Amino acid sequence: MRSPALPLAVALALISGGCQERRPDDVPVIVSAIGGPATLRDPARGPLDFPDAVLLGATAQGLVRFDANGGIEPGVAERWIVSDEGRSYIFRIRNAEWPDGTRVTAADVVASLRAAIATSARSPYAPFVAVIDEIVEMTPQVIEVRLKHPRPDLLKLFAQPEFAILRRPRIAGTGPLRADAEGGGSPLLRPVPDPYAVIENAAAPEAADNVRLIGERAAVALARFAARESDLILGGSFHDWPLLDHAGVAPANLRVDPAAGLFGLAIVSEEGFTADPANRAALGMAIDRAALTARFRPEWTPVETLLPAQLDSAAAPAAPAWLAQPLDARRILARNRVAAWRAANPDASPVIRIAMPRSLGTKLLWYGLLRDLRAIGLQPAWVEERADADLRLIDAVAPYDSGRWYLATACRQCPDDLATVIDAARDAPTLVDRARRIAEADLALTAAHRYIPIAQPLRWSVAALRLRAFQTNPRAWHPLTHLRER
Repeated sequence: MRSPALPLAVALALISGGCQERRPDDVPVIVSAIGGPATLRDPARGPLDFPDAVLLGATAQGLVRFDANGGIEPGVAERWIVSDEGRSYIFRIRNAEWPDGTRVTAADVVASLRAAIATSARSPYAPFVAVIDEIVEMTPQVIEVRLKHPRPDLLKLFAQPEFAILRRPRIAGTGPLRADAEGGGSPLLRPVPDPYAVIENAAAPEAADNVRLIGERAAVALARFAARESDLILGGSFHDWPLLDHAGVAPANLRVDPAAGLFGLAIVSEEGFTADPANRAALGMAIDRAALTARFRPEWTPVETLLPAQLDSAAAPAAPAWLAQPLDARRILARNRVAAWRAANPDASPVIRIAMPRSLGTKLLWYGLLRDLRAIGLQPAWVEERADADLRLIDAVAPYDSGRWYLATACRQCPDDLATVIDAARDAPTLVDRARRIAEADLALTAAHRYIPIAQPLRWSVAALRLRAFQTNPRAWHPLTHLRER
């Protein structure tokens, strides 16, 4: 197996064109997950890197898990009932075993979920699990998750790797795959046999059911794929999209997910130019979204509202007042606003600090933002991802389809009045009231111009044609058990 530590220049030199379809269909599937080495880590100890999340999702399923289309299928739970408008979730635990052969019990599942929720403050899901009131063992095979308020969409949250059912302190899961002891730095994952299956009806394991998972940089992953040494690249985003221009990936191999989520700039400063809502509106008016997204791909559709659709809101997505005006008219208004502010504040700095990670894709984004903001009289400055800033890039796929996720995720460092409106949607006693509160929060956040939408997240994969079960989906999540058709 080639070392993943190839220098960038060497990796790019190895990339060549052509449609990848030379690996046979009777060998393990080799998957590159973009990022660092894939390690099995407890999500309670901090956010997971993408390769770690892929490995955890493959070896430690939750109560439920995602299928190839981003839908929900059974995991540790074989079936479930949602009642009381989404306030009660009752799960029946299937006949599953830990790696040492002991039976998974409802008590194990309760302990794992309680630990995940107790430490969720370290995860991006913290605002969305506060609704859980208690998790109780009803019988040795049945648990109930009781909520303070109705949430009919909680299953997709439980399908995230962060809510995998684990045995602690030594991390162990129930599959559906298990890392081979000889896997080394690139684990070989084998299907977990079902000890309760009827032997005569069980399909014999095949070498092609195994998966070799490699965590590595995008350039190295593309070089590996071009050299016919892998079958799949997962975790592509706007950061690495420019590499595809040099990779010669055939259109049949490139898969772009219809990902739902946020890609835009959150207002994170209450000082200087961004202290005034009218000034924040000027920032939104200045950006040529169509030109910016076209720098990456013509099909990357720009957006101008916070919510992508009505979802569970009582109203259509709130639109800024300037939405109906053409770009040239918007920019005239924005330039006038900047000029008026500078005249009233002659000693104030026109610098707008934008916090973004460093990558080839961010450079493309930066050049577009630089042009747009300079055009209205401001001076953008690129600062490090965690540095003090006026604007901060958000690039996140929605874990489930609720307007409250968009509101809570977009409103970074929100003032108390807006945070209170968003929290009111969380605490709504009924689904009707929740929908109304989400609509009110969407309207308030849009009127305050606290978030500048640009597009939906750009997520891509590169898949060999032999992976006929691979599907793009709105979650941009691709289980390693749904790659081939047997």
